[in-house]
Amino acid sequence: MRVWFSTHLRAYTGGPETEVDDLPTVAAVLDELDRRYPGLKFRIVDEQDQIREHIVIFRNAEQVRQLKEPVGATDRLRIIGALSGG
Repeated sequence: MRVWFSTHLRAYTGGPETEVDDLPTVAAVLDELDRRYPGLKFRIVDEQDQIREHIVIFRNAEQVRQLKEPVGATDRLRIIGALSGG
């Protein structure tokens, strides 16, 4: 499965995209990514195991609402952080 990161997360991953083995859920993918890139999951998931307000995750073209949602080997995840400023 391919996982793509928006620009602000690339400082943690070292690049825009990575590949992970076939894992059953979004939560399992994030656990694997955190193993590879320590601290990344904290940037995506809050202390209550919910996707942070400013993060949007898409599985293919569909927005992921919960970490327990299933994923498949041919899926593509995009993890996008909202940017704000003033």
